[in-house]
Amino acid sequence: MSTHLITGAGSGIGAVVATRLAERGAELVLLARNERRAEELAERFPGSRTVVADLGRPLELAPLHLPDRLDSLLHIAGVLSLGPVSETDAATWSTVLTTNLVAPAELTRLALPALRAARGQVVFVNSGSGLRANPGWAAYAASKHGLRALADALRAEEHDSGVRVTSVYPGRTATPMQEHTHALEGKPYDPAALIDPESVATAVLTALDLPRDAEMTDVTVRPGK
Repeated sequence: MSTHLITGAGSGIGAVVATRLAERGAELVLLARNERRAEELAERFPGSRTVVADLGRPLELAPLHLPDRLDSLLHIAGVLSLGPVSETDAATWSTVLTTNLVAPAELTRLALPALRAARGQVVFVNSGSGLRANPGWAAYAASKHGLRALADALRAEEHDSGVRVTSVYPGRTATPMQEHTHALEGKPYDPAALIDPESVATAVLTALDLPRDAEMTDVTVRPGK
């Protein structure tokens, strides 16, 4: 039985990935930001294990008790803030960079012994913003560009240990976060015009399922319409 540590399993892409892995009979370790969310995840994914930690406070991750072996660490959680540089204060920069970049780096560091033991895989569900930065998206794009750099460095560092590293860059996907994004932008939200979360989940699982003689490093998922 494979074991997977997942952030962001409460909604959107993370929920779909967790559901599909659970349907395979995988053992899930789900990171929850508080006890209430942990209870919700435990009810939604019977048999899973939940660990409580706030990604906005990476120093709190260190005491986490993780499995001795992990087949994958799936970074799917994240936060979004929009606004021009002239109106984005230091507190906002700190929150976005801490949650979207520092926390994944720290969680990866803590999970590496278990990933090495299983010759496992780290998957960063990044964003199109990790490849380009548009006006009003500076803080979010900076965090995602940093996440790409983290993945690239980690891949080179862990190659000899057998740990594979994949970055997935979805375009706009029909998730609660994207609905919130449209509201911030003042745009109508039409999920039918966006990527289905199932399609992004398929990309993630394809990377996990790839035979061990190869590695998917960077996967861009764009709308097909």
